[in-house]
Amino acid sequence: MNKEYFVSNEEIELEYNKLKKEAIESGYNLNPDEDFTKQLIESLLINNKRYGYPSCPCRLATGIKENDLDIICPCDYRDQDLIDYGFCYCGLYVSQYVIDNKIKPHSIPDRRLKEIKKTSKNSINFKISYPIWRCKVCGYICARNEPPEKCPICKASKDRFEIFIDIK
Repeated sequence: MNKEYFVSNEEIELEYNKLKKEAIESGYNLNPDEDFTKQLIESLLINNKRYGYPSCPCRLATGIKENDLDIICPCDYRDQDLIDYGFCYCGLYVSQYVIDNKIKPHSIPDRRLKEIKKTSKNSINFKISYPIWRCKVCGYICARNEPPEKCPICKASKDRFEIFIDIK
């Protein structure tokens, strides 16, 4: 990983405790899978160092804050996703149904893609610095040099990822 974007375990722990406290005070729940949640928080912190704002780690950010305001965590789509599915797109926030094991997080549609299609003519211009990998099982996407060892959403192994957008 680029040392410029390195995030320490202490930073992750501090942010985790802060987000957990804020979530409880606001009537929300963080995902009870602490390891998964901390991986998401690490990605938020990396994005904050990379772009200057904590864009959703499960969506492509442009690096232009004005274009990404809707995906700065918590994203604009969180509440409707919680209502419709019981968890947000990346799985950081979950409803009481998830806490009570009545439903399990799974892949859900990305509301942002629908919004982009409505507001653009199917073209988005931005520069990417890393290849984009897509989980062939659940559709999870991430921007990094190599795919993750396991998908944070469906737990599929690294070999189930494909290059979605290459930077070559």
